[in-house]
Amino acid sequence: MDASQLAVLRTMYVFTPIEGQPWGLTYDSLKASLLERDPYEFIRIHEGGQPRASAVHYGITLDGEELEGYARVRPEGISILDSTAQAAADFVGWLREQVVPEGVAMTFNTAWGLEEDLPDTAVPDVTRPPLIAAFIAHLEATGLK
Repeated sequence: MDASQLAVLRTMYVFTPIEGQPWGLTYDSLKASLLERDPYEFIRIHEGGQPRASAVHYGITLDGEELEGYARVRPEGISILDSTAQAAADFVGWLREQVVPEGVAMTFNTAWGLEEDLPDTAVPDVTRPPLIAAFIAHLEATGLK
């Protein structure tokens, strides 16, 4: 696939803290941040008996497109499902403003990267166009044909 095809390709993007730099994510804080953006977004908190069994399933509207994702506090991370590189870049902007503490870095991977055992990659601290390019480069590295 060429870069233009990869730019519109949809996959799951997973964002996690860099080792040793937790975000302090809680379901309540995530819910508040989502509802602050849009009081009509859906949020379902699934709490299991084990801490690793709990998760939040949520909706988020980015640039007029309704997307869904999951978040967990153990292990800490948040994903956006069925996303393009552009939507993932917009999501990172929101994460940086509302979820990830200032000055704390994050990593990312995709469903295809996880399937290919690609390591998590640091999300570069750049503007939207180079961030989209980094996501497309990651997709290229998965060997998608």
